[in-house]
Amino acid sequence: MAIGWLTVLQSVPWTDVVRNAPKVAVGAKKLWNSVGKKPPPGAHPAAGAPAAFVPEVQSVSALALRVRDLETDAADLQAQIVASSEVINALADQNTQLIIRVDTLRVRMLWLAGALAVLGLVCGTSLLLVLMR
Repeated sequence: MAIGWLTVLQSVPWTDVVRNAPKVAVGAKKLWNSVGKKPPPGAHPAAGAPAAFVPEVQSVSALALRVRDLETDAADLQAQIVASSEVINALADQNTQLIIRVDTLRVRMLWLAGALAVLGLVCGTSLLLVLMR
């Protein structure tokens, strides 16, 4: 099970991910700013339909009802877009934090690998000196 995750993590192009993380965060913030500031389409109340029995007026009132329904649907879609952009913005922020932490861990791993190499050299030299006596 761990080998599968190791393979997946090794196949990720981390340099590309780190390089593109700021672009993703900026794009998500632009999306949030453009979508979050738009007023919902149904913000302007529609005029009431006249109550009459003339066929032309009935068709106009039917169209007015249909327009109100469409405005309501558009407002619902706008709310869904805002919610989606909030999620995208949160994911972009989390991605940025993750990339920073992964980069920090990568640097620490390099330092530990260097320390291990130095320790290995010291141990090897010590063993060689003990065996030569």
